Amino acid sequence: QVQLVESGGGLVQAGGSLRLSCSTSGLTFSNYAMGWFRQAPGKEREFVAAISRSGVPLYYADSVKGRFTITRDNAKNTVYLQMNSLQSEDTAVYYCAARSRVGVTAAQAMDSANHDYWGQGTQVTVSS
Repeated sequence: QVQLVESGGGLVQAGGSLRLSCSTSGLTFSNYAMGWFRQAPGKEREFVAAISRSGVPLYYADSVKGRFTITRDNAKNTVYLQMNSLQSEDTAVYYCAARSRVGVTAAQAMDSANHDYWGQGTQVTVSS
């Protein structure tokens, strides 16, 4: 049974930092590219960041470039999202997702429909 479990969310003041983790089990982690998505209240789920199977950061949403960093540890079957300089607009539920398909375009990598497995999400709230 495949499981993705996010942790590390919480309440933080604007300008602060959080580090999200996504621990996986039941899959060969190194065979999956990983992504982070988020969904704010009343909005659609949106792409945040993606990383290759080997750990090369692939893409970031323009809204988080320079502030967020995606990394992974294949030995620990875990992907991370370091979030700095948080803003109220970053408030959302953050989800990690696993994608087995490779050789995709940037648009396809950013598309939630191309991901095979999802976590349950972790809430990030940034107070201004």
